[in-house]
Parts: sequence; C-alpha cells; structure tokens
Amino acid sequence: MRIGTARSSYRHDEALFDSRTQHAWLAILAVALIGFPFLADEYWLYLACLVAINIASTTGLNILTGYTGLVSLGQAAFMGIGAYTVAALEQKLGAPVLLNLLAGGFVAMLGGLVVGLPSLRVKGLYLAIATIAASVVLHFVFANWHAVTGGHAGITLVPVEILGLSFDTSFRLYWLFVPITILMVAGAANLFRTRIGRAFIAIRDRDISAEVLGIPLLRYKLLSFGLSSFYAGVAGGMWAYFFRVVTPESFPLILSIFFLAAVIVGGMGTILGAILGAVFMTMVPEALKLVVGWLPLSADATLILSPVRTIVFGVLIVGFLVFEPLGLQEIWRRIRRFFHLWPFRA
Repeated sequence: MRIGTARSSYRHDEALFDSRTQHAWLAILAVALIGFPFLADEYWLYLACLVAINIASTTGLNILTGYTGLVSLGQAAFMGIGAYTVAALEQKLGAPVLLNLLAGGFVAMLGGLVVGLPSLRVKGLYLAIATIAASVVLHFVFANWHAVTGGHAGITLVPVEILGLSFDTSFRLYWLFVPITILMVAGAANLFRTRIGRAFIAIRDRDISAEVLGIPLLRYKLLSFGLSSFYAGVAGGMWAYFFRVVTPESFPLILSIFFLAAVIVGGMGTILGAILGAVFMTMVPEALKLVVGWLPLSADATLILSPVRTIVFGVLIVGFLVFEPLGLQEIWRRIRRFFHLWPFRA
C-alpha cells in the first residue's frame, strides 16, 4: 500500500515538474522572441520573418500529412492562391492587412476543398500525384489570368501600412508576422484536443476503422484539406507582404517539396516537429549559400545552388525516414529525457 502511494506521489511530482518546466521554457521563448529583434541585424531579422512564414505553412501541411495521413505536394500552390488574393485586395481595394490575410486564407481553403475531393477514393502516391496535378493547373492560372494575376509580370505591392506606420523593414514586419504565426501554431495545438483533431488522428491510423466508428471520412478529409490550405493561404499572404512581389515563379513545386521535407525532418504528427522542421529547412539553404560561397568556383554560384539544394532536400528526406523517422522532435525529446534523468542514471 505504501509502495503504491509512493509511486502515485512520484508520478504526481514528475507531472508537476514537467508542467513547470514547460511553462519555464515558454517564458524563456517569449523573452527571446521579444528581445531578438533588438539584438539581431537586418539579415537575421530577414531570416526570422522567413522562418515565421515557413512555420505557418508547415504547420498547415502537418495537419494534413502528419495528423490526417494525407500526402500533399500542393502546399506552395495554395500559398500562391493566398498571395495573389492578398496582392489583389491590397492593390485594388486597399483593405486592412488582417482582413486581407483572412481573405487569402479562406480563398485558399476553397481551393483546398476542391483539390481534396479525390481524397475519398485515392490516397498515398495517387493522392500526391493529384495534388501535383492541381499545382500544375494553378501555376497555369497564375501565369495566364492576366486580369487578376498580371501574368508572368506578377503583382508588385507597396509596403503595407498599419495606423499610418509603414512596415517597410524586416524589423517592423517581424512584429506583424511572429504574433500571427504564434496564434496559428496555438490554434493547431488546441485543435487536436478537440473531437475534430481526434477524428483526424483516427483517419490517419486506420481510415476503415474510423469509418466503422462513425467518422464521416469525406467530411473530415475535406476539413483537413481546408484547414491545411487556410494555413498556406495566410502564409502566402505574409509572403506577399514580405517580398512585395508575387509572380508564378514565386511558388514552384520545389517549395512544396521543401514543406514536405520540413514535416518529415521535424517529425510528422507533432506541433513541435513542424516548428523544428521549418526552422531547420529554412537554415539549410542559407548554410548551402555559405558553403558554395567558400568554394573556389568559376561558375555563377546561384546556378549551382538550385540543383544542389534540391539534392540536399531529397537526401534529408530519405536520411530521416531511414535513420530517424520520428524526426528532430524525437531527438529533442531524447535530449530532454537524458538531462532530466542524468543525475539518477547508474
């Protein structure tokens, strides 16, 4: 009886310790996010804004691929829908920034619902091919619907203004993008505490069993596609405000592979994995730029960087699938567990 009571007390203390540790890490992260823009230079602020955009889009793809088990290679195309929607509203109507981002998300959601219709009949490789086909169609629309998209010339935006303040630097855009991304990540984290999130996970684990349990597969698969596309649309809107130019070449297929690689490398089916994967994959091209810049190459470094980057993305996907299928979040979990247990290890 005393042993059982002691074990129960230990588990309670351990859970309390984990909760306090988590709150401490969140407090440290908040302080770091607030202090970072005052200490970083323009280059690191540029990367921070890009990381925020990529985290938002990767989190959306993780809802679809990591939690629902539906493979998509169309995330960049849905970002394009959001970016063009925001650019058109900003240029022609001058609507408020947050309204534009929400509109970009909802228009991308509609596109995701259409693309998600085949998901009831096909899955796996066939669904991935269907999303690639959708990307090709959307790229054709972006390039040829001149009245809305401007064709290959695209749409150019002026710096966004909020309350008379021009967001024309990475420092100012940081304070716009990071809070939006935090809200989106928090929304995704809370989603999987609800009935909808649990239905997504059931479909991923065994869709036939989920249907037997009364979960309508088409409804929840379409909802997953819609939510993933909404996240991509908002991320695409932030992309438009960040780079201030939207062209069909801004959202190639390699960008969709980038987001899929971020989900796999970070760890599918975890919120932390989406964050770690997006950060890691954003920094990989920057590291490649440094490496290529150091090499004594006679050719233009940019011509070499693009194919090398594609190869590296493929190697990272295969490498993590073979050697660490649970991704960076599992490595982080092991590190935390090691240091938590280290004083008590034999």
